[in-house]
Amino acid sequence: MTATRDQKPPLYLDGNEAVERFIGSIANTRAIALDTEGASFHRFVDRVYLLQLSTREASAILDPLTIGVPKGLGALLEARSVEVVFHDADYDLRLLHQDYGWRVTNIFDTRVAAQLLGLRAFGLAALLERYFGIKLDKKHQRADWSMRPLTPGMLEYAAQDTEFLLDLRDRLGNELEKLRRASWAAEEFARLEGTRWDTESDREAFLRIKGARDLARRQLAILRELVAWRDGVAESLDRATFRVISNETLLEIARVAPTARAQLGGVKGMPRGILESRGSEIIERVARGVAVPDSELPRFPRAQRWERDADFDDVVARLKAVRDAAASQLDLDPGVLCSRERLEAVARRRPSSVEELTEIPDFRRWQIEQLGEDFVRALRKAPSSTQAGKRATPTSERAMDGTNGDDSPYKQ
Repeated sequence: MTATRDQKPPLYLDGNEAVERFIGSIANTRAIALDTEGASFHRFVDRVYLLQLSTREASAILDPLTIGVPKGLGALLEARSVEVVFHDADYDLRLLHQDYGWRVTNIFDTRVAAQLLGLRAFGLAALLERYFGIKLDKKHQRADWSMRPLTPGMLEYAAQDTEFLLDLRDRLGNELEKLRRASWAAEEFARLEGTRWDTESDREAFLRIKGARDLARRQLAILRELVAWRDGVAESLDRATFRVISNETLLEIARVAPTARAQLGGVKGMPRGILESRGSEIIERVARGVAVPDSELPRFPRAQRWERDADFDDVVARLKAVRDAAASQLDLDPGVLCSRERLEAVARRRPSSVEELTEIPDFRRWQIEQLGEDFVRALRKAPSSTQAGKRATPTSERAMDGTNGDDSPYKQ
């Protein structure tokens, strides 16, 4: 990587005194670029294994495995007088809250900014190449950041994530101002505050495994037992679940319902090591699923849905046409401007005024400014219905799979 300006080499700090000195030296800064490295590709429960940060004068890599909670850093990140710059902040914010309880404020997310500018390639590597001609080395993209010692190559890779982030923020911020979209970004950034993990245990997670919907209810009962077993093993080993046994293999075991180790060994994708060391446990779990009484077999939840009027699809099509035309004029991805889910929410509500659009959950002010009047106009042309917005008694068993037809690339 070739730098475009002189920079001091980042400091690698793994001692509390050194960290306190560094945090003290940047106490008066007004902007911090921040990134974290987790190990979800390798570990069962992810955590912060590395903290990279840069100010306009200095950069450092902090090792939380030796220093614990970096003293003083949380106060800086939670101070509204300090702008904290991320690229794709969501996961970093969740880790920081989970491990340290920090609620970061005054956020600028370069990924979000790039999408609001209409850029279709908004990964960090693409943006640094676009604005600075810098090509990031992706060699360590899936490195195990929980390992120690870290290699020089890994530390260099980690440092790249924040070294130019403040400069990138300036470029993107200026472009947002020129296009009069800075207020759009500010609204999105404010919504990032308070992002955190949902710590509640999800006993129905097995139903969301891709392919589970193709199973019979008895097979679902077996899958439920297998997923609980697999996750327990992964937790005990502190290993990513797919590194124990993949979802695809669990699905196949649920279909086959093997009763003997030899039969289990014939399942496609069955890891030999797991077969030899824990094959009997899997057979036992299959038997438990087979033994579930018919009355207790799992089923997909009957998801509540809105009763669609005969003209519902026509109304959505009208709104989509408005959205697509505006997106083309603004040079935005249509899903960034307004997701399919939100179009359907408007079609159900059928507001008669722009003010009523503000009552639709998650509809941004900037989206209403760009689309509100045209949406209301399109709805006035649509056939009226006395059934609009009436919630029906659930009649389907559709999975809560989150698909909306034209999924937005924008993180909601």
